[in-house]
Amino acid sequence: MTLDLSGGTTLITGASSGLGVEFARRFAARGSKLVLVARRAERLEQLAAELRASANVQVEVRPADLGVPGAAIALREELERREIRITSLVNNAGFGSHGAFDRADPERMAGEMQLNMGAVVELSRAFMPQLLQGRGALVMVASTAAYQPTPGMAVYGATKAFVLSFTEALWAEARGTGLRVLAVSPGSTKTEFFDVVGTSDASVGRQQTPVQVIDATFRELDKSNGRPSIVSGRINHFTALSTRLLSRRALARTSARVLGDVHLMPVPVMNG
Repeated sequence: MTLDLSGGTTLITGASSGLGVEFARRFAARGSKLVLVARRAERLEQLAAELRASANVQVEVRPADLGVPGAAIALREELERREIRITSLVNNAGFGSHGAFDRADPERMAGEMQLNMGAVVELSRAFMPQLLQGRGALVMVASTAAYQPTPGMAVYGATKAFVLSFTEALWAEARGTGLRVLAVSPGSTKTEFFDVVGTSDASVGRQQTPVQVIDATFRELDKSNGRPSIVSGRINHFTALSTRLLSRRALARTSARVLGDVHLMPVPVMNG
């Protein structure tokens, strides 16, 4: 049963590039009005102009830094003042960092956790009453990094494991309401992600395109009895399943080799 999005309004975070752009195009093609959120206003305006012309839908642009605590509540209040009700939500915004944990920038780590987890929870809670009334979709972008520890990207992998677990719990809570909840875990994808990470060492295997990821997402959303989570791509799916066969020790060591084998640097003890 195809998910009917016509007449509703979808809020998409991280809508200025990559998966966010393709999510916007697909939801617009299904007849949904859009609220596009990201930091880069110019890119949002360009995408909005494209979608207004190609899909003939209403598109609102809301530049915002969701890495700031409280930004989600401020966004909801602004939309309520304008009487814009959200029927579907795509929590796509996020970023990662690569390197040894002891040399990571604490401020960047805090921002990573806030955007990848805090904003996801805040937005989901802020708009949940509207989502339940709208009978649309709540989509969370997780990652294949959620299925194993990720040495060298320790914080990122942990945030995506949180997103996966959080989404599957909400899927169970939402059963019978008409709201379709789904976590999609892409593997390596042709986006700007690795530009932000600052290395390609964390890129594993053959990259998918954003269109392939969105195709997989909508195949699942169109099922009336859809699963709580999917892994996009056959090889990625097999890899995620195979993590269940290894011990946690073996899994951590294997992941470390794949992701660049970074190491902590003990501080020498000064005797005096």
